[in-house]
Amino acid sequence: MTHPLLDLPPLTAAHFAGVERRVAALLDTEQDVVITQGEALLPLEGCIRGGARPGSTALNVVTGPYGQTFGNWLRDCGAKVVDLEVPFHTAVTAEQVERALAAHPEIDFVSLVHAEAATGNTNPVAEIGEVVRRHGALFMLDAVASVAAEPLLPDAWGVDLCVIGAQKAMGGPAGVSAVSVSERAWERFAANPAAPRRSYLSLLDWKERWIDGGRKALLHAPAQLEMLALEACVERIEAEGLAALMARHASAAAATRAGATALGGGLEPYVHDARDAAPVATTLRAPAGVDASELVAKALAADPSLPLIAGGGALAKEMIRVNHYGVDATRGAVRSSLAALGGALAETGASVDLEAAGRAVSGVWA
Repeated sequence: MTHPLLDLPPLTAAHFAGVERRVAALLDTEQDVVITQGEALLPLEGCIRGGARPGSTALNVVTGPYGQTFGNWLRDCGAKVVDLEVPFHTAVTAEQVERALAAHPEIDFVSLVHAEAATGNTNPVAEIGEVVRRHGALFMLDAVASVAAEPLLPDAWGVDLCVIGAQKAMGGPAGVSAVSVSERAWERFAANPAAPRRSYLSLLDWKERWIDGGRKALLHAPAQLEMLALEACVERIEAEGLAALMARHASAAAATRAGATALGGGLEPYVHDARDAAPVATTLRAPAGVDASELVAKALAADPSLPLIAGGGALAKEMIRVNHYGVDATRGAVRSSLAALGGALAETGASVDLEAAGRAVSGVWA
């Protein structure tokens, strides 16, 4: 008996290359795009291990947990790391980056997360990219949470390594990711004897055996279902229009922020300034004395499908995330999430105004 998911013909090199071209168009990039067969941590680690080595000095901007991970990898590569840490309720500024680069002129690698879904902030990459370009360092950007939710222009912004994943605003699978690589980055990798080679982490293998070979022979059997799902989500983005998709995410974020404020009950936006808030997800601070993870559990009891989650790690007791991305970047998902949180808050004895929250959501969306 045939099965539509199990009995598919092999994915050809031409088909794989065609998906790469569509991803490149999504990023509006002329750089090489490599689709990697794994979650985005795969190319992120590959970029760091290819671009950093003993003797390097890296500026690692920390606006959330992923920045902390990058710092660990950079140190593991033998690089000296300058961590630029800002509170998770805000964003880094180009001026802060410029001061750090001036204080450490030897910096040759900069790592930054565009939008931190885990903390709900987003960073001004265009302005930061201009500063990094003047300094001359290689610039790596984690755009997993920002792609398709807000503008992302790696070429125009001077980004040498731009890593994306499909599982958030793109509405695709988690098991496949991509990275755009500048010529400067390829040169850095090739000159680094410690860069991964003959390894699943190696981007150089893709350059030498896939790109330079004319994209005729794949390095290994591709993750076929994930590739087809990636292609399907890109098709869906093309059909809706990237601008419309980004507008939908911006509306969801603004409506969630306004609705949570109108709801009351002690619920507050975690990111203080709306301009620093990421459109991919909105983080909220639980009222004093209320455990965020317990509040989320109560909110999900009636409808486990709502895009609600408590913060990770040390943030689990104080932070609530409304993950209004992809198919959940809708007015209905936002209204239902706030209504569920309002009901859970009411159970704690808090005074909430569900009608005001609903009006605020509708008003923003209109």
